[in-house]
Amino acid sequence: MDNNQSLFERAQRVIPGGVNSPVRAFKAVGGTPRFVQRAQGPYFWDANGKQYIDYIGSWGPIILGHGHPAVVEAVQKAMLDGFSFGAPTEREVELAEEILKLVPSMDMVRLVSSGTEAAMSAIRLARGATGRKKLIKFEGCYHGHADALLVKAGSGLATNGLATSAGVPPEVVQHTLVLEYNNILQLEEAFALHGPELACLMIEPIAGNMNFVRASVPFMRRCRELCTAHGALFVFDEVMTGFRVHLGGAQAVYAQQIPGFEPDMTVMGKVIGGGMPLAAFGGKREVMNLLAPLGAVYQAGTLSGNPVATACGLATLKEIQQPGFWAGLEAKTQSLVDGLKAAAAQADVPFSADCQGGMFGFFLFPDLPQNYATVMKTDSAKFNTLFHGLLDRGIYIAPALYEAGFVSAAHTDADIAATVAAAAEVFQLLSK
Repeated sequence: MDNNQSLFERAQRVIPGGVNSPVRAFKAVGGTPRFVQRAQGPYFWDANGKQYIDYIGSWGPIILGHGHPAVVEAVQKAMLDGFSFGAPTEREVELAEEILKLVPSMDMVRLVSSGTEAAMSAIRLARGATGRKKLIKFEGCYHGHADALLVKAGSGLATNGLATSAGVPPEVVQHTLVLEYNNILQLEEAFALHGPELACLMIEPIAGNMNFVRASVPFMRRCRELCTAHGALFVFDEVMTGFRVHLGGAQAVYAQQIPGFEPDMTVMGKVIGGGMPLAAFGGKREVMNLLAPLGAVYQAGTLSGNPVATACGLATLKEIQQPGFWAGLEAKTQSLVDGLKAAAAQADVPFSADCQGGMFGFFLFPDLPQNYATVMKTDSAKFNTLFHGLLDRGIYIAPALYEAGFVSAAHTDADIAATVAAAAEVFQLLSK
């Protein structure tokens, strides 16, 4: 009896699609979703008791591995004191101080419960701070499912955005401009046409929802220059990359290559909650002071700064500051990527891969894509063969070719070697 299949059939009777987030349904790759029973370190076990090496890690937060002792202890202690108060706690202050210490571009930060909520609130604040309506986002960058962000580009830069989800009225997305990632000429044209109307430009510095595509240094530099010149706020969505690709986030990676570089606002999530529902947005004091209760930009949340979530996040941030942590994580991730590239080359399968910190991605292309249109040309049938081949061999990667992967500090050299060996077998099948 397949317990995963039984659970999926049961779930579909009471939950739309049988899942509470669409990608979990395996619709893109086919087959039956794995229902996780428990997890520990770099592994989880499904409803049939089968063990998998986990390269999703709750889509990024589990940077230490599942069930890290220090994090478990912090959460258990916090739970004994109470689940939720709806009132301030000292731990909220401690977590905010820790985040600001590690990300100096922010003077103040507001805690919320999800990346969607953080991105939505950051845009509202940018509009309130500038008195402008329009915003720029980039095709292939995901900033949550707020209505104004569920858009695609029209026929030209002057054309209003078109909603990509039912239930989103055209007038809600009319102020959202969607540009091609890494296209400097299009970026300059957009600012030339709409500069005085732009409240903000929001970007994933390393996009993780078109697999793994990083913004080029010249493109990132131009984003900063144009926002400064036109008075638009430059918003970095580091929900995925924050404390994942570098201790200071992706902005610290770009600051190494662009002197004095920093965004005006930052959106964070995932790692700062350590696996609990927690996110944040922050920026310079003069902007953040516009938020209620100090200013006229309203934002609130019953569970914001939840005492159990902040305990989990704070313990996680303490651990990733331990000596040698980042060198070890980066070495493991690079070893995985190098091993996969070598295995693909041996099988003569077109393949490219990239990584930063504990985040990685790969494509069934000989060269790394620079934008969403190129990513969309991936051979989905070959990816599905790769996905299920790895799954059958106990390796769990994202069940969609547009998602990045994540290595944790708990992954061992043996885990990496087993993953590469499994991939080598599947690559041989793809080469036939």
